[in-house]
Amino acid sequence: MPNHEFVLAIISWYRSVRRDLPWRQSQDPYRIWVSEVMLQQTRVDTVIPYFSRFITKYPTVKHLAAASSDDVLKEWEGLGYYSRVKNLHAAVREVEQRYGGKVPDSYEKIRELPGVGSYTAGAVLSIAYNVPVPAVDGNVLRVFARLTGLSEDIGTTKTKQLVESQLAKLMPEDAAGDFNQAMMELGALVCTPKNPHCSECPVATYCTACKTGAQAELPVKAKRVKVKAALLTAILLMVDGKVLVRRRPASGLLAGLWELPNAAMTKDNEDDSEQDRIDSRDRLQTEIDTLGVRTKRDWVYV
Repeated sequence: MPNHEFVLAIISWYRSVRRDLPWRQSQDPYRIWVSEVMLQQTRVDTVIPYFSRFITKYPTVKHLAAASSDDVLKEWEGLGYYSRVKNLHAAVREVEQRYGGKVPDSYEKIRELPGVGSYTAGAVLSIAYNVPVPAVDGNVLRVFARLTGLSEDIGTTKTKQLVESQLAKLMPEDAAGDFNQAMMELGALVCTPKNPHCSECPVATYCTACKTGAQAELPVKAKRVKVKAALLTAILLMVDGKVLVRRRPASGLLAGLWELPNAAMTKDNEDDSEQDRIDSRDRLQTEIDTLGVRTKRDWVYV
């Protein structure tokens, strides 16, 4: 079970092997915040070039707050999960207006910002301000489950809150940021989802899963609902060398992004007949014809 010696061991390991990542070169809370938002559901190698470009264009809270939504979305293009950057943009504007551009250093205030959950709050506060608040992401949940033999589903809010409460008791007041990052780093480099490198683990002597051979069984996580594919008919309409695009609705999948005009097939599988495809195309063409102008609200030639 994790204890004070465990904390010292994992921090010592982290300080000797931690990766040289661009967001670790500064304790600027804004930069740490941007990196943590980008890293949600996205691999480190993918994030690095995006982070560098984003920070170069928007080096401070003030710069990002002043930017237009379209420009910010363009810089994020390709990272996916666009609600992340929309919430970040809204939150940064709030920081600029309410706190003069200074990222709050209290848990209560930073949690009030759009899109800032317990993990992001813990990461920013501990790394930038050394506030002893746990930052529990998927890596940390996996590490903790194996360390303690936790058999609860780590995909539930209840389990996450349980882990947060247990880690809060271990948080070192003089190295909160290093402890949180050490837990994340261990999950990313050693205690991986499949085939963990237990022989390389600096805290294997504290690990229940390692002692009992339960690495493959832990953590416990319910299977996700299978995503259902949808088939669409899209139209490429060009006039004078420009392409007609439209903005998606303000809510829902890929909200607010631009796309080619499209319509769902009449059947949601690959068995659509040629007539089905023609019907879908005709409905979409009728919608375009009804528009009747070059630019109208969320339709524009570019």
